[in-house]
Amino acid sequence: MSGIAQIVYVVEDDEAVRDSLELLLRSANMATQTYDNANAFLSDYSEDMAGCIVLDIRMPGMDGMELQKKLNELHSILPIIFVTGHGDVPMAVDAMKEGAVDFIQKPYREEALLEKIEQALKLDQKQRETLSEKQEILRRVNTLTPRETEIMGRMIAGQANKVIAIELEISQRTVEIHRSRVMHKMGTHSLAHLVRMVLSVKDRIDLE
Repeated sequence: MSGIAQIVYVVEDDEAVRDSLELLLRSANMATQTYDNANAFLSDYSEDMAGCIVLDIRMPGMDGMELQKKLNELHSILPIIFVTGHGDVPMAVDAMKEGAVDFIQKPYREEALLEKIEQALKLDQKQRETLSEKQEILRRVNTLTPRETEIMGRMIAGQANKVIAIELEISQRTVEIHRSRVMHKMGTHSLAHLVRMVLSVKDRIDLE
């Protein structure tokens, strides 16, 4: 994930504003790609995109908030910074409730916008690293046999080997072997670490 180049995606229908933003970002050594409408960005969108979106809240056709809703439906994790007019603050607050990371009012100071973009890029990198870690944890979980998965669930619930053996009607030695395989396949020697790993993906796995 970290190898993917971050790009600042500017979605702005005003050509003069779009051009000035592109110039500003390039002068700050930030890679950028611009779009004059929301549909154009949406047609290009891929979950592999890294960076952030600087998004005008008011545009003809699909507006910024509609694009945000569409991206949420696609489970996009690209941080969004809304650019708003003076009367758009209540809309921007609603947009942040829907997951936007920030908004900035026109006319804005270039330094303030660049600072917000830098924060958004750091957030994007952190989120992608976490996502990458979760994907690796899920990959490891998927290597477990059904019995190992069942025993891992009981380990995480704090059951002792003896209790697991009695409830599953198997020998304690068999539980110990399965437990050892679970720890090996999950790449840890620590039960606490195992618990934290599994909790981070608990919505994606079934331990029942």
